[in-house]
Amino acid sequence: MTLLLWLAALPCLYWTAAVDSAPRVKAAGIERLCVPPERADDWRKAGFSAVALSEGDLAVRDTLLPPGIRARADRASATRSPWVDANGWRFLRDPAGQYAYDLPAGRAALAAAEAVVYGADAVLKIDPADLESLGDMLAFVAQLPANDLPAAADLAVVDDGSAPLGEVLNLLVRRNLLIRIVKVPSSDFGINVKLGTKEYPLKEAGEPSALALKIRRQLTDEQRALRVFGSEVVIGRLASDGSRARLHLLNYGGREIEGLRIHLRGSFPPGEALVAGQGRVALEERAVVDEATEFTVPRLGAYGVVDLPAVK
Repeated sequence: MTLLLWLAALPCLYWTAAVDSAPRVKAAGIERLCVPPERADDWRKAGFSAVALSEGDLAVRDTLLPPGIRARADRASATRSPWVDANGWRFLRDPAGQYAYDLPAGRAALAAAEAVVYGADAVLKIDPADLESLGDMLAFVAQLPANDLPAAADLAVVDDGSAPLGEVLNLLVRRNLLIRIVKVPSSDFGINVKLGTKEYPLKEAGEPSALALKIRRQLTDEQRALRVFGSEVVIGRLASDGSRARLHLLNYGGREIEGLRIHLRGSFPPGEALVAGQGRVALEERAVVDEATEFTVPRLGAYGVVDLPAVK
């Protein structure tokens, strides 16, 4: 992949500061910017790949939630699960969409990783304090080995375009149930979720958490391609051809996680993790039992990738 093609595949930083901020942007390692049209030529002359993007162009993009944990006044109990704001379901529902993040401080790196994991066309409007952390994340993504594996899925969901189904999709993805969104039921899957049918009445979408649990029980945990233990704030995206696998891990909690246990259906050889901010991390406590592979990622920051190669 050429440099220009590689840059175009990454989320674009929306930067409205004058070109005299170029030294700081370069020091952060960021080479592609989305800038106001009247400043595009100046940024190009300064050596950047500059995309002209007006406020109007930004406004017509679909606005995403800042990824992370949201404090909710109606969920004060310490025993409740954390509320995760994540956008993966939106990217899966409309992979050709154009998106924009308007991010508070501290969220830029995770947002960039999230967009990369789902291959989204996303523009990031960030707090300037996050420039360096964003540059670090983009540099980490750039050094990941190429990967052409197909996305894994355990079940299909027929998209009727409705808002109620959107919340169901959100919960399925957040709970690490791997889905493929289809227009009509697919014979490739034993489970096809279609609202309005006898099996999935429309009224059940009014309780999306209960419906997601029902679907999980229909699938059974034994048949899930991916299970994550040790955290309720990590969302995985698995790609696999049956002999090789790449697992993306997004940590929405804002803190490093220690001892994250992963269960993958299928027998895979030993692999390694690449973790943002840490580099290569050895996987621990690997075991293959009952046609499933388990291992522990000892430390995980905002984003990590686990590669399990084919047996040689």
